[in-house]
Amino acid sequence: MGQTIAEKIFAAHLRDTPSPGNMVLDIDVILCHEITTPIAIMDLVAKGKDRVCDAKRIKAVIDHVTPPKDAKTAMQSKIMRDWARRQGIKDFFDIGRNGVCHALFPEKGFIRPGNTVIMGDSHTCTHGAFGAFAAGVGTTDLEVGILKGVCAFREPRSMKVVAKGALQKGVYAKDLILNLIKRLTVNGATDLVIEFTGPVIDSLPMASRMTLCNMAVEAGATSGICLPDLETARYLWPFIKEDYASPEAAAESFRKWHSDPDARYEQVLELDVSALVPQVTFDYKPDRVKDVSEMAGTPVDQIYIGSCTNGRIEDLRVAAAIVKGKKIADTVRAILAPATPQVYSQALDEGLIKIFMDSGFCVTNPTCGACLGMSNGILAEGEVCASTTNRNFSGRMGKGGMVHLMSPATAAATALAGKIADPRPCL
Repeated sequence: MGQTIAEKIFAAHLRDTPSPGNMVLDIDVILCHEITTPIAIMDLVAKGKDRVCDAKRIKAVIDHVTPPKDAKTAMQSKIMRDWARRQGIKDFFDIGRNGVCHALFPEKGFIRPGNTVIMGDSHTCTHGAFGAFAAGVGTTDLEVGILKGVCAFREPRSMKVVAKGALQKGVYAKDLILNLIKRLTVNGATDLVIEFTGPVIDSLPMASRMTLCNMAVEAGATSGICLPDLETARYLWPFIKEDYASPEAAAESFRKWHSDPDARYEQVLELDVSALVPQVTFDYKPDRVKDVSEMAGTPVDQIYIGSCTNGRIEDLRVAAAIVKGKKIADTVRAILAPATPQVYSQALDEGLIKIFMDSGFCVTNPTCGACLGMSNGILAEGEVCASTTNRNFSGRMGKGGMVHLMSPATAAATALAGKIADPRPCL
């Protein structure tokens, strides 16, 4: 019997099998941010184990509330900052150099095919776009990872999604993943790795693959994963060019991680995306999804474009093309948070920031703040936000607020209309 990509990665990193079905893996990359990591740091200090397994394997950032909004969040940042200095962690990104973790770390070339990656953050699954096994973990597992460089997982089980056809103009990876979550429900992929395959996936740029993998957890998955290919190699080329003769040679090497033709899956789901239209969530679960036509005309108070799901330069280009030369509706406010300083700088160079500001957007520094209702865009009770983020739980962006998830294109069209709108006529 052949192996899936997840099974191959587990086999290559196996440290121990303490009991049947349970595996302890060596971890290649341990990611940290200032919301979940300080708890682990302080517990290690209290136990007299203030050390790290390998400073080079740890990447840390202050990104969720940045700059800090109050004394508590400032202390969280201080704990991270002092720890990084104390432990000699060179890949620490403080204010001014920081960005949304799941956009910043891939941008820096830290994630490679075949890697094992953990972080105390549920959307760590984003990094599976590179052919890595990447999973969010709890504080205890993060603490063990920091100290010992290992993490325990159950033996991986996978489901395969095969995407066929072609996405219509105005339909994006965000629409695809929302529609998939609708089909699977929030529990449909529990304890599974979702392996994204098929000609549609093969044609997607890395930014779109990251969007897909980012929201795999919203269907209950442990991780999302794509098979690494030439697109992956081209994205990583600045960081791997000393190791391979060409991107093509790198892509050929990456094939060792590809799932075998006779690999076993718990489920195989085939999707023809040719008829897919823009998708929008309603209610308070990410599987509550409708076609945009069913939601069109729903009033909103705020538009938010950003996050680890849709704050990359590709997302900004799509949204800017829609709002260019136009004004957002007088009844709404719109916020743009480029995901990283590099994205912000590139958007400046391309004139995108001016386009957004001329249309009436408030442009902020890179931060996760609005997405989890901590800063830079919190909703008041009864307010509604059209958002490119990944969760629409009750209170997610502010107590009593409603979040409708959508693509950057749909969010931009909604900003112009002042109510949920189909982006396709704007393109």
